[in-house]
Amino acid sequence: MLVERVEGKWIDAFARVFEMCAVDASQTAAILSETQSRDVNVNLAELALDRLGIRAIHIVLPTLRQTAPVPVRSTGASDAIAGSTAVIRALSSVDFVVDCTVEGLLHAPELPEILSDGSRVLMVSNEHPEALERLIPTHDLEPKVKAGIKKLIQAKQMRVTSLAGTDVTVDVSKAPCGGGWGYTTRPGTITHWPGGLCLAFPEANTVNGTIVMDRGDINLTFKRYVESPIKLTIENDYVIEVEGEGTDASLFRSYTDAWGDRDAYATSHVGWGMNPGARWDTLPLYDRSQTNGTEQRAFAGNFLYSTGANEHAGRHTLGHFDLPMRNHTVLLDDEPIVVNGVLQGDLA
Repeated sequence: MLVERVEGKWIDAFARVFEMCAVDASQTAAILSETQSRDVNVNLAELALDRLGIRAIHIVLPTLRQTAPVPVRSTGASDAIAGSTAVIRALSSVDFVVDCTVEGLLHAPELPEILSDGSRVLMVSNEHPEALERLIPTHDLEPKVKAGIKKLIQAKQMRVTSLAGTDVTVDVSKAPCGGGWGYTTRPGTITHWPGGLCLAFPEANTVNGTIVMDRGDINLTFKRYVESPIKLTIENDYVIEVEGEGTDASLFRSYTDAWGDRDAYATSHVGWGMNPGARWDTLPLYDRSQTNGTEQRAFAGNFLYSTGANEHAGRHTLGHFDLPMRNHTVLLDDEPIVVNGVLQGDLA
C-alpha cells in the first residue's frame, strides 16, 4: 500500500502543472476541498502555489450526507458546493481554482457560474499523487486533442464496431463536443489532470445499436475489469437490455436499477482516449481507495461509453458508468479515428 504523505517530488509535480496553467505570483487562487477529500493532494496544492508566490485561500466544505440508495462513484459531478452562493462568489472571484473535491466539478451544476467571470479550474482527479506525478501533462498532447475535437465537431456520424460484437451509431451532427489535455490557460474554462480525452454529448434520440464489453474492458464505477462479456442493446439513447451470464452483467443491472430512474440507463457521452502515457493495466496496482480511474478513461485508443446524466439531452441523474473499452474501431463519417484500439493519422 502506498503511503499518502507530502513528498518534495510531488510538490514539484503540482507546481509544474500549475505553471502549465499559466499560474504566477500576479494571480489569485483558491483550493476547493471537502472533508472527505484526499488530504495529501490538498496539501500539495497549497505548497505548490506557495512555491509560485501565491498565498491561496482554502474553501473546505463538509461532505454532504449520503442520500443516494447506493454509493456514488466517479461522476465528475460533485455536490459539495450544494448551491452555496457564498462559495460560488468566492470561487468566481479568483483567477485560478484547484478543485480537490472527491467527485470533481466537471459536471457540477454550479460550474457555469463559477467560470462566468473568468476563473479557470483545474480539477485534480481523486488519485494517489504517484499517479498524478506519472501522468503530468505534456505539451505535445494539446494539439492532438484539439485536432480530435475538431474532427468531432465537423462530423455528422460516429460509428463504433469491434470484433467482440459492438456496432453502434451516434448522430453527432449537433452534439456539443469537447475534451482536455490536462491543463488550461484560458479564462472561463475547466480541465482535469490526468487528461487526454475527446468527447461528444449526443442530443436526445441519437444513439442506437449494440455495445459488447469484452474481457479486460473496465467498469470504472466498480473499478473492475470485465471478466465475462456484457451485451448492451441501445435504442434511442437508452440501454433497453443488458445480456450476460456473469457477475459483471448482474452488477450492471443491479446498480443501475437501484436508482429507480430510467435516465440512469441513458447515454451520457461517447468518445475516445488520447493519452499515450496512460495505461489500461494499472488499475490493480492501486488500492481502490487510492484511485479514481481517470488514467483508464484517458489511455490512448480506448472507446469510452458512459451512461447517466447528459444535460445537453435534458437528462439529470446521479447514476453513472464510465466504460472504457479496448480493441474498438471508431469512425467519424468515413474517417477512421481508432482502428482496433489504435489511434490513427494525426491523432496517433
